[in-house]
Amino acid sequence: MEVTVKTAEQLRLTAEEFELIRQKLGRTPNFNELCAFSGMWSEHCSYKNSIKWLKTLPREGGRMLVKAGEENAGLMDIGDGLGVVFKIESHNHPSAIEPFQGAATGVGGIHRDIFTMGARPIASLNSLRFGKLEEDKTQHLLSGVVHGIGHYGNCFGVPTVGGEIYFDECYHTNPLVNAMSVGIVKAGETVSATAEGEGNPVMFVGSATGKDGIGGASFASADITEESARELPAVQVGDPFQEKKLLEACLEVIQTGAVVGMQDMGAAGIICSTAEMSAKGGVGMRIDLDKVPTRQQNMKTWELLLSESQERMLLVAQKGREEEVQKVFEKWDLPCSVIGEVTNDGVLNFYMNGQLDASIPAHELVLGGGAPQYERAYQEPAYFAEIKKFNPDTISVPENLKKIAESLVVLPTIASKKWIYQQYDSMVGTGNSSTNAPGDAAVVWVKGSRKGIAMTTDCNSRYVFADPYKGAMIAVSEAARNIVCSGGQPLGVTNCLNFGNPYDPEVYYQFVQAVKGMGEACRRFDTPVTGGNVSFYNQNPDGPVFPTPTIGMVGLLEDVDKKMTLFFKNQGDLILLIGSSSSDIASSQYLAKICKVHYSPAPEFDLEEEWSLQQKISTLIRKELILSAHDISEGGLFVSLLEAGFVNGLGFDVTADDGQIRKDAYWFGEKQSRVMVTVKREKLPELVQELGAHPYTELGLVTSGEVLVDGSDWGTIQSWKEKYDNAIGNYLSREEAGSALSTI
Repeated sequence: MEVTVKTAEQLRLTAEEFELIRQKLGRTPNFNELCAFSGMWSEHCSYKNSIKWLKTLPREGGRMLVKAGEENAGLMDIGDGLGVVFKIESHNHPSAIEPFQGAATGVGGIHRDIFTMGARPIASLNSLRFGKLEEDKTQHLLSGVVHGIGHYGNCFGVPTVGGEIYFDECYHTNPLVNAMSVGIVKAGETVSATAEGEGNPVMFVGSATGKDGIGGASFASADITEESARELPAVQVGDPFQEKKLLEACLEVIQTGAVVGMQDMGAAGIICSTAEMSAKGGVGMRIDLDKVPTRQQNMKTWELLLSESQERMLLVAQKGREEEVQKVFEKWDLPCSVIGEVTNDGVLNFYMNGQLDASIPAHELVLGGGAPQYERAYQEPAYFAEIKKFNPDTISVPENLKKIAESLVVLPTIASKKWIYQQYDSMVGTGNSSTNAPGDAAVVWVKGSRKGIAMTTDCNSRYVFADPYKGAMIAVSEAARNIVCSGGQPLGVTNCLNFGNPYDPEVYYQFVQAVKGMGEACRRFDTPVTGGNVSFYNQNPDGPVFPTPTIGMVGLLEDVDKKMTLFFKNQGDLILLIGSSSSDIASSQYLAKICKVHYSPAPEFDLEEEWSLQQKISTLIRKELILSAHDISEGGLFVSLLEAGFVNGLGFDVTADDGQIRKDAYWFGEKQSRVMVTVKREKLPELVQELGAHPYTELGLVTSGEVLVDGSDWGTIQSWKEKYDNAIGNYLSREEAGSALSTI
């Protein structure tokens, strides 16, 4: 017994969980069964420390076609017999250990979640976090992750159309790599991840199984330590060309009508897909593991159960139609084997060479079934006391605002990500309408229709650190604002909740409050949470990362040709700021990185004010009263002005208000619920009438290239563009570091 308990601990099962397993089985589990429970009861698969709070999120409503969590990804109706399928997930721990394969397989895995439902992926996005850019380790991780994302996406043939990236030292050991995929499916062509029909064959399709990725789910459910590098075999190895064939084969085999259910073999591999499909259908399976195609000899039962080798699917077909299925996969030169059959007893029986090696009721393994659910203690973090001490009056307004602006635009979090996105193919598939005409959200054309899907990933982690409840509301609101500013109607949310160790009461407080804030904002915008991923244990000996509840959101444009862009169009157009400004500098990049104040409240934000702003912007776009729309976010109003000017090389002549607001806050503050628009002079009266009582400010005019701020000459838009565009590339190439970057 001592050996068994020790083994359970090594498999990251607690003594209490070991006893629970014994009770459920009515006997002591063997090693293979313990391995199965270890993978399925890991945080990564069971959400045992988070499911209580996830259930409080809005999970139905709007245009949802399936309830949250019912399938591999969210599915929403976009009309004309079409649905949009989308999901975001993390691959943080693998990317921290082996950045190229960690990021690449994260991209591959999220695409499989989309096409296993019968949808063709049309776009990929990501959300990334790294440590200080000047450090060699950060540069190594950044280079590997970007290379991995670009390699897999470019080879697979799905454009990377958007994303976000932040740099802060809290992510030094534990970077965050969140990948999102969006696909389109026709009504009636979706496939459920459900096993049904006693006697129906269970089929293994896709790449052969190896020892890569074994224990990946458990690996993702523990802190990063000095020992983590020894767990390198837990990082999977991907093959995007194999996945491309798997995509086409899966979409083709669905058309035969022979498929009953299908699921990606993702985290925890075969044990996960067999357990989840069986539990959902209320059935069991008999699986002969010796029939699983392998690329390494003499693999043991537990290795076959837990391997996370990539590009694999579990498929249940109609009995008697096995040959139809096999012919499709033979055409695409992919392994396809019958490895078992569906049973009616609800039990998973795994055989190796005729010997029963594991027998487990499927229901007992899965989330919502027998997997444990915990309520963790939480308490307000001690650092909140430092935040409450913040007094903006102790920060003097700089005399030389231009110098501050020059330091701000080369901060890695704000500067152009050109060095990164140029490594991604954004045009493959010819559906991306945003490469040469950018907006606040990416917009991808739905072929065969006039529709466009707007999509974005958003989360300012510093805001969430300062106030988890308000910060999460801001993340949802910014995602919706980006979609609205692009001419879309927000539809739904997928989230990737990245936090530290859930057993730390202060970390769990961040998680609980963030979920509450997210839920409130999603209800206000009628954007139900369709699914996603919780990633705990993003923590190292120095402490947790900033709480990072990344929001992936999609929206609908009925006519893709009517999308709104963010950039200036003509010299002489009027520049307006919709929304009210204030002397708020809290949690801004200016305050944190230039003033070196790391503890301050989240920026000013009111959910009803945000709702009103978005309704007004939607109306202005629909009535064709504005020429551009760009929200105010990191770096404040001045950075938004620059970004609007860069595309066409147009500058601006702008003036702050009458002096009631401190100048650094006016230009660099990050108060929420503000959007900068441009309008032709003759349209201004109609625009003002449409705004009614909603606050706005006339900032100035678009120029031919000059940048004038409060009457002072701040150079040309081209000179600012050179600083902005080259900051990250120059720094990574070591050609020049820049005095501002060296102090970050």
